[in-house]
Amino acid sequence: MCYNKRAQPVFIRLHPDGEKGVPLRFDELHIIAPILKAIQEEGYEIPTPIQEEAIPMLLAGRDLVGCAQTGTGKTAAFAIPILQHLSGQKQVQGQKKPIRTLILTPTRELAVQIGESLHNYGRHLPLKTTVIFGGVSQHAQTNTLRMGVDILVATPGRLLDLIGQKFIDLSQIEIFVLDEADRMLDMGFAPDVKRVLALLPEERQNMLFSATMPPEIIKLVNRLLHEPASVSVTPVSSTVDMIEQSVYFVGKKEKRLLLNHLLKNPEFRSVLVFSRTKHGADRITKDLIRADISVAAIHGDKSQNNRQLALNQFKDKKIRVLVATDIAARGIDVEDLSHVVNFDLPNVPETYVHRIGRTGRAGLAGCAVSFCDTEEKAYLKDIQKLIGKQVPIVLEHPYPLERYVEDEPAEPQARRQPAGRQGGSRQGERRPGSEPRTAVRRGGEPQGTFGRTGGRQGTEFQGAGRQASGQEAGQTAGQTAESLAQNAAKPRSRNAGTRYDRNSPAVLDRKDPAKQDRFTRSDRKKSEPKAGLRSNKTKRF
Repeated sequence: MCYNKRAQPVFIRLHPDGEKGVPLRFDELHIIAPILKAIQEEGYEIPTPIQEEAIPMLLAGRDLVGCAQTGTGKTAAFAIPILQHLSGQKQVQGQKKPIRTLILTPTRELAVQIGESLHNYGRHLPLKTTVIFGGVSQHAQTNTLRMGVDILVATPGRLLDLIGQKFIDLSQIEIFVLDEADRMLDMGFAPDVKRVLALLPEERQNMLFSATMPPEIIKLVNRLLHEPASVSVTPVSSTVDMIEQSVYFVGKKEKRLLLNHLLKNPEFRSVLVFSRTKHGADRITKDLIRADISVAAIHGDKSQNNRQLALNQFKDKKIRVLVATDIAARGIDVEDLSHVVNFDLPNVPETYVHRIGRTGRAGLAGCAVSFCDTEEKAYLKDIQKLIGKQVPIVLEHPYPLERYVEDEPAEPQARRQPAGRQGGSRQGERRPGSEPRTAVRRGGEPQGTFGRTGGRQGTEFQGAGRQASGQEAGQTAGQTAESLAQNAAKPRSRNAGTRYDRNSPAVLDRKDPAKQDRFTRSDRKKSEPKAGLRSNKTKRF
């Protein structure tokens, strides 16, 4: 268990009536002037709830576990205390800066976003921050590491790779941050996280942030943090009130047509479309390009340069639509995002909350539109159960689901029985003016008649044009049942019923009677072949 010697008591201002008072401005959180100036230059004056609760605790040196959904401002909640702590330490001139803070993130986009926030809030401080991730050449990253950095933001794979190459030393880490811990475990990074923790010094301050708190995260908290403070703001089950939600019931093949129809509305000025798969994201992008809509896609198969270019173009309003998968979109922070479209409903209800949380940020209004086909109705029920309310259904659109789903029969249809099974012939219903068809044998004799929908009329085998009466049909049915019972009582060979049944009369009749015994399996000798004799069967390679 790690520990932290910097931990100090946390003093919270109280109202006269004894209730907790929450600071209303950043300048009331005891933030140093250079950082406060940068915050004001970014246009922020009032902290979010998680920032109000987390910043005083982190400035006091406490370990912290924070549970907050996307868009609550948790990046600034840990970035500001980190910058203030590192700025208070003097560095010896002429020596290489050691890495004193490590921030571990699951995706490249989230790492870049955190790096930008640290740069913006620390622009008036002599601190150096760098971001490393895979998918690009490591040459520029290693050159920056050689010169020394104060804060390192990294993804697990590239971090362990450069540690193995001796470019990174974690022995002097003072602050460790594990961001998006639930997504980190979902992506299979648990072994990598354990390897990184083994390389960190025992004395350090730890911060863990997660949108959800499954049992795996609780175990990690108990192992990683020492007497942590807990901050929970905006539970995952509560969606932002400013977001207008709606769902369209539409067939799977008509989803792309409906998306093109909605994008004709000029109110869809900045749209983030979520696809469940990478292939689906590419297919949606191609369809929108054919419709002459400015669009780009980001997912795991795209190179880091292409992903970052597409994200920057979307933030700069150069493209109107961005199609993304859940993993690639983790950490996307776009101002004034008008609409989020769930092209495919997620099978995890919490993911729905993360998706729609991309819009309606900073007190702005936003819209979340979801497409639901027949197979996704169960996902919609789980989502509505999590958020505690029904998502409004839009019925008036050109591609309703009812047009593509056949109505189920009110009662199951009875299985048709051949005529004569119950002692009489059965007439089928025929269309007006239609005549029953007549089956003809090879010799030209009529074999029986067939109705249009009512099945065959008469017995199984009829004479030349003669229809059997009900009594004859009953006798025929009785004879058939008797013959079936006799055949069932006979012992069946191993190959009986197959195409090449050696015991069938048709095969035995073609064989010489003197040699029929060799085709009877029961008369074969079941002894092993003599030693030294080669089997008649040849191996095929």
